[in-house]
Amino acid sequence: MLNRKKMVAIGMIFMAITSFAKAKYVFYFIGDGMGAGQRQITEEYQRTVLKNGDKLLVNSLPVAGITTTYSADTLITDSAASGTALATGYKTNNGYVAKDANGNNLTTILELARSKGMATGIVTTTRLTHATPAVFVSHNINRDNENEIAEDYVKSGVDYFAGGGYRHFTGKDSDSKSKRKDSRDLVKEFENKGYMTFIGEDSAQGFEKWKPAAGQKVFAAFQSSHMPYSIDEKSKNLPSLKMMTEKGIELLSQDKDGFFMMIEGGRIDHASHAQDVQGTIYDTLALDEAVKKAYDFYEKYPEDTLIVVAADHETGGMGLGFGNNYFMNLDQLKNVKVSIEDTLQNAYTGDREAYFKYLAVNMGLSDLTQEEKNRIIKGMDLEDKKETKDSSQLYGGYSPTAIAVAHIVSERAGMQWTTFAHTGTQVPLSAIGKDAERFGGFKDNTDIAKAIAESMGMSLD
Repeated sequence: MLNRKKMVAIGMIFMAITSFAKAKYVFYFIGDGMGAGQRQITEEYQRTVLKNGDKLLVNSLPVAGITTTYSADTLITDSAASGTALATGYKTNNGYVAKDANGNNLTTILELARSKGMATGIVTTTRLTHATPAVFVSHNINRDNENEIAEDYVKSGVDYFAGGGYRHFTGKDSDSKSKRKDSRDLVKEFENKGYMTFIGEDSAQGFEKWKPAAGQKVFAAFQSSHMPYSIDEKSKNLPSLKMMTEKGIELLSQDKDGFFMMIEGGRIDHASHAQDVQGTIYDTLALDEAVKKAYDFYEKYPEDTLIVVAADHETGGMGLGFGNNYFMNLDQLKNVKVSIEDTLQNAYTGDREAYFKYLAVNMGLSDLTQEEKNRIIKGMDLEDKKETKDSSQLYGGYSPTAIAVAHIVSERAGMQWTTFAHTGTQVPLSAIGKDAERFGGFKDNTDIAKAIAESMGMSLD
């Protein structure tokens, strides 16, 4: 039997050892636009409508915090500035990609991980060259320079890319969907560097069957632009965020030095921009499913794994409740089958009778009141007369008819929106695993990047 002094000594040694231990496997989840409202309404929908458990996993992790999101030049950040803060630990201006407000390059967590020999991965449901993934890999003064950002990706050495947006990697002479101004075929350049590539919808089946092997590098872009919304039928034929995350784990975990992987649920933001409550819910559920894959890995390696679930900002000003109503009615959403932005926006072609039939089948609106119908007809009138010059202000640049429907669906569910843009409200943060306690409490988004780096035994200072 050990005496008390020896037990204390052993305990102190163990604490000293573990305090210097580093997070070997790091998962950095970013729900783009995922504020407290997005998390809460999704959990309530899962609980009361889907009846699939009481809590989202992201809301069940043992360490919780809240973060401010402002950029260097405004309280209401964009994804480039907030993403830069999350990736580098420094504030910058809206639109800047991993550069400070003076235009100087900033070191990202992913670049630090690579410098220490760790495997790295980027997974997203947006274009791979969109702002959030870009800030981890590229440096550019303008987030819209996606062709230049794509060129940085080829030089990055990142082991695993999966998402959408091949249009910025294919040459204009070889691909009609290309957005490049030159004939460079960056997909071929990836292949010349030894990458396996999965390009376009036709590659989805091959990706699903692919068995990752140690040392492989992969570039996968399944859509010319963003991946489809989880609610849309098209998403069933393409890899989900969960699958892309799982394949990344299978590949990167074979590196003896560990890995860093950023996984973005990017279309939560897009759905909230379009004031699409059901689209927001389903893409938040998709992120939660991806987090479950990381959690399964954590359960095997709890001492070495860190999972952080963050958000870059809130989108849409999602308000759970409006007027003098104290009750949500999320059952009203259960027959909504399509997204606002990608599907409903294109459904009205001038045939009003056909459109109302479409709404009954695909939006659960078979019992429209006359007031609700009049709101939709007002949108139709504007579109028929092509009087949509004010649509940017009044309808966020979306179809007036589709936004009228979005508002009716939202109000029936018991909620409303304040904006088609981002808001400056604080957002939730949660974590589990190695050094998870660093992420509790009230923080700024710059604190998250620095805490992750420190958990990896590195510094962004």
